[in-house]
Amino acid sequence: ESRRERGSRIDWRLFWRNVVERSLARWKCGKAEKEMKGCARRTLTGLSGLQTTAKAAAPRSFACGRRAAQLQSSVARSAASRNSSSCFGRRAGALRAVASEGERASADRTDMGGSRGKVLVSVSDKSGVVDLARGLVDLGYEIVSTGGSFRAISEGGVAVSQVESITNFPEMLDGRVKTLHPAVHGGILARRDLDDHMQAMEGQNFGLIDVVICNLYPFRATVTGGEDIAFQDAIEKIDIGGPTLIRAAAKNHKHVTVVVDPADYSSVLDALSGDDAKAGESLRTHLAWKAFQHVSSYDSNVAEWLWENGGSKGEETYAPPEKTVPLRLVNTLRYGENPHQKAAFYVDDSLAEDGAGGLALSTQHHGKEMSFNNFLDGNAAYSCVCDFVEPTCVIVKHTNPCGVASAHEGQDDPNDLRQAYRWAVEADPVSAFGGIVAFNRPVTADLAREIREFRSPQDGETRMFYEIVIAPGYTEEGLEILKGKSKTLRILEAAPHDQGNSKGLKQIGGGFILQEHDYLTPEDIKFEVVSEKQPTKEELEDLKFAWRCVKHVKSNAITIAKGKRLLGMGSGQPNRVKSVEIAIEKAADEIEGSVMASDAFFPFAWNDSVEKACQAGVKAIVHPGGSIRDSDAIECCNKYNVALLTTSVRHFKH
Repeated sequence: ESRRERGSRIDWRLFWRNVVERSLARWKCGKAEKEMKGCARRTLTGLSGLQTTAKAAAPRSFACGRRAAQLQSSVARSAASRNSSSCFGRRAGALRAVASEGERASADRTDMGGSRGKVLVSVSDKSGVVDLARGLVDLGYEIVSTGGSFRAISEGGVAVSQVESITNFPEMLDGRVKTLHPAVHGGILARRDLDDHMQAMEGQNFGLIDVVICNLYPFRATVTGGEDIAFQDAIEKIDIGGPTLIRAAAKNHKHVTVVVDPADYSSVLDALSGDDAKAGESLRTHLAWKAFQHVSSYDSNVAEWLWENGGSKGEETYAPPEKTVPLRLVNTLRYGENPHQKAAFYVDDSLAEDGAGGLALSTQHHGKEMSFNNFLDGNAAYSCVCDFVEPTCVIVKHTNPCGVASAHEGQDDPNDLRQAYRWAVEADPVSAFGGIVAFNRPVTADLAREIREFRSPQDGETRMFYEIVIAPGYTEEGLEILKGKSKTLRILEAAPHDQGNSKGLKQIGGGFILQEHDYLTPEDIKFEVVSEKQPTKEELEDLKFAWRCVKHVKSNAITIAKGKRLLGMGSGQPNRVKSVEIAIEKAADEIEGSVMASDAFFPFAWNDSVEKACQAGVKAIVHPGGSIRDSDAIECCNKYNVALLTTSVRHFKH
């Protein structure tokens, strides 16, 4: 590389500044007085050259005035301690002259429109940071940066200094300590409207920092990357200096602008280039809130990870003594459950929910925007259908499944969801109209046509109307066909929600209650026959189907099923016998030979829930058992030759 090419890349302003600083540093270190006298003449000659250099470099240096102040202060302190040396007196006088010239040059630069302030940049996410730095320099700001941010900005061709130019101290401990220094945090936290703050800054020769651009190490991405990560590697991704910078700048947002989100870069540049003080103050306040929230969410992820990785000290990990749930706004909703209620939709950014799927992370391919009630009903439908192993269709109205059917071996094609869809509608066509339809298999072109063209079983003419269709996927043709059903039909694609690590939170007045999800399925449960009659193979399969359904019905819950399709259900009644009566009514003529499931035990049997079901034509019943009158239920079923099974598992749902 030629000397000319090498010289073209040198920042001469920074070069001469470093010359002055290094000369001063060597002087401040002190030599023995005897040695100083011997080199006095050479030192004074060198200072004459430095004076000329400072005069030439100052107009080009945003920080020259501050350097001059540092020189003056250093001279004063050293002169006081070594005033016995006549050689030192001459040297001090020369340095004062250099400082004086620098001050005058800096004042001239300010009059000509010099530095508007200093910006500290330390970002992990470097998207857009070079353009931001270039824009800030164009506005007259001086950029100071750290490590990788410095390299990115420098390589982008933007003038930038390293943070060491402020601290006069190198980074250490493998980068753990870079900005944790009084010169940095004093410059951020100093209140410009308090004289004692400004005098303290002047006394320490610290400059002010007016803008802080900072975001944090990718801790979340590191611990959720899908690979096992060593404990210490995760620890190294816990940011310390970044949160400290952000919190300091956010606290002093009356005077300092803090930016943590690249999406805010353009609005910050607009505000800094404008003259509207009120707009700038409003933006700084908003950015300060955003900064504190950014750090809070970051810390909640760190705390969650530590609790699950040894921080619990062997205690039950599902219930830490303190818990913070980071929520991220997706959008506001038109209204809540009712038009007079405001509402919004958030995604859970807890580590436990990372990659767990579910309706909140669904893709909407078509239709109107989702409403508050759409989310509630859609979640109920998709949670229910994803509990089934066989190809299944679930239809939900007001969070209760009113139609459920599974394709099975008895069909010509055991994977054909079209028949399962028809059976689900036929279970309660009145309730299904305007409901949510969910599948646990991708929607094909044939299934899409069935959904689009199927007529109500009530009159054979009215096309069924739905609010939402949800599935884990769609064929390209199937999606286009389904879009043709209605302009307003919401078509969602979602991965099943993995409930393994997540917990359910419900709000009550003044607090929350937390529980594990009800993850038990018939495969996890032992069905014990307690009656004289044994269920047939088909009845046992239907009992498991009904049991899977009842888990998703609001208590008191009763389901009646046959042939792996729901015939009727009773939900939400204060007494169980009423739920049984409603389910029997809905099953109507098809109840003969069916099975029934109850989410909790039967407190009474004779002339109550059990006997009414037996008399209606139910041939097998399953319930948790555990009542002091379980023997009455057994005797009743034996009288009517009905099989009775217990599970020792309850499925209350409120």
